[in-house]
Amino acid sequence: MPTMDIIPNIDPIDIGLGSSEKGNAVLTAKPRKKTMTSVYLKYFETAVDGKTRRCRFCGQSYSIATATGNLGRHLSNRHPGYDKNGDFATTPVVQPVTVAKKPQALVKMPHVELDHFNWLLIKWLTLASLPTSTLEEQWLRNSFKFLNQSVQIWSGEKFRAVLCEVYKSMKEDVQLTMEQVSSKVSITLDFWTSYEQILYMSVTCQWIDANWSFQKVLLDICHIPSPCEGTEIHYVLSKVIRLYNIDTRIISCTHDNSSNALHACHKLKGNLDSQKVAPFCYIPCAARALNTIIDDGLKTTKSVILKIREFVMAMNLSSEISEDFIQFTSAYEEGNWKFPLDTSARWSGNYQMLNVARKASKSMETIIRKYEEQIDSGLLLNSAEKNVVHIMHKYLEPFYKTINNMCTNGVLTVGLVIFFMDHISEMILMCKNSRQSPDWLKSAAEDMATKAQNYCDQVCNVFTYMTAILDPRIKVELMPENLNLESYLEEARNHFMNNYSTSYFTSITSSYTAQEMDDGGSVSFAEEIARKKRRASMNSATDELTQYLSEPPAPIHTDVLEWWKVNSTRYPRLSLMARDFLSVQSTAASPEDIFCSKGEEIDRQRFSIPFENTQTLLCIKSWMLGGIKVKHKLTEIDYERLMELAASSATDSSSRSSEKKQK
Repeated sequence: MPTMDIIPNIDPIDIGLGSSEKGNAVLTAKPRKKTMTSVYLKYFETAVDGKTRRCRFCGQSYSIATATGNLGRHLSNRHPGYDKNGDFATTPVVQPVTVAKKPQALVKMPHVELDHFNWLLIKWLTLASLPTSTLEEQWLRNSFKFLNQSVQIWSGEKFRAVLCEVYKSMKEDVQLTMEQVSSKVSITLDFWTSYEQILYMSVTCQWIDANWSFQKVLLDICHIPSPCEGTEIHYVLSKVIRLYNIDTRIISCTHDNSSNALHACHKLKGNLDSQKVAPFCYIPCAARALNTIIDDGLKTTKSVILKIREFVMAMNLSSEISEDFIQFTSAYEEGNWKFPLDTSARWSGNYQMLNVARKASKSMETIIRKYEEQIDSGLLLNSAEKNVVHIMHKYLEPFYKTINNMCTNGVLTVGLVIFFMDHISEMILMCKNSRQSPDWLKSAAEDMATKAQNYCDQVCNVFTYMTAILDPRIKVELMPENLNLESYLEEARNHFMNNYSTSYFTSITSSYTAQEMDDGGSVSFAEEIARKKRRASMNSATDELTQYLSEPPAPIHTDVLEWWKVNSTRYPRLSLMARDFLSVQSTAASPEDIFCSKGEEIDRQRFSIPFENTQTLLCIKSWMLGGIKVKHKLTEIDYERLMELAASSATDSSSRSSEKKQK
């Protein structure tokens, strides 16, 4: 270890003379000038022991025998203009109390080990979704060297190798987790293309555990080989399913609505149905469907939204303009606004633009006129554009409320989403058929209605019906008419009887048989009657579904999983079916990622990661955020301990720096 890592840096002391003085010193020894001595020494404080002098400016100590020329050079180099501070010499310096200590051997101060530092860098790369090539940037490496010369950063190749080992180790833990899941599981598929024009697919698994808690874990992120169509997606997806051994437990797949993903899911269903395992269904992503519906509605107002966005971006860049805007909106009573405003191209940003122009039109106009040199006057909205904003803002308000509910709902069940989408379809039809709607809005509503109907057609089946009725808030009362069919109810009842009621009954009767064997076959007459009563009660309990549906729905704000946890004793077999079917996902990705600005950041990160890092970085990041411990082979990386060591090292360094300044 280099000595500077052990010994704190000390300012070098020049104990030599200048070149001309050196020559004179050898030839003749000239007496020192008292005037020079008095000029320099007044800026130094003599210690109590009379052996050292301390600089009044910085506290640097020198031997009492140090030549005044050296003291003068210290003042000139370290404190230029010292002679202009005339009052300083008269200001007394508080002399610190010194305690005599025995000389001690050099002690190595606590510090973060070099490998520890590199592991901290790995966490930074992972959470920030930065490629390993980031650490090959020489200026970054030089910056670390500036902080600590002893730092040895791994090469980019070693970082990649370590990440691959961590990926393998953590993936094994994910496999062990999946082996312990006893209920049915669902999967979701998400796709994106990187800057290298490579198609990727993420496969995420969801289930509900025995404590009625929702669980999910990323299974893998896979490269889809060329030509990146349904066949290739199906091949890669099947490999993931076999790797995690969930082919007999998978109940549904929610895809991103693309034709290739739809084709892959269709082939997967054919394979699973041929194996005669559990029933399987694939459904489209409701959030993406709703997003495309809204995009159709916003086409006619795109140019107006672009003008408003340019205005809002100018406000975000200037604190002066934004503060004026807040003052004007307060004066005009046009609401409260918090900067920076969302200017993303997602739904959240688009609706925010309409919101600004609709609710703060006076303030917007005032700001543009006041700052005409900074904001183009062409951004002023004319009367026709203001009218468009007013109509579209009012029309999209139900969409805003629906999306807000989707983004904030803890468990977004299929039943609740179908309920929301049915409401959206009704709003679109009302606009389409209204005489008050302008022609341009009716035209947009027609396109929106087509996409809404397409979604409804894909989810209208007995599988989604069973999933919806098991949401105690929906049942049959809030089911859309096109889905609430008597034939679906009968199929749901048959599925319950064949797959849940029988298995539960068999497990109970098996326990009786075992008990009878333990009793040696001799059972009292009273016990026989009691067991017959129990069997009879179980036969009557096979109609749990009818009893469940006969009760009124729970309030919409009810926590679905908590409701089933409390009522599972009332419906012991139906709760097993609910636990399986409520794991089915209504969206392939988080609604917040699709509708809000957060999704833009995710897209940027995914787009910019090179092929060599995409799988390892994104999988490790997801697993780490999901609570899975980071492991390298068999060693667990304790980041909490590493941070404690880093904090301790920083504290020690700061203390040494403070002590140095006090000397």
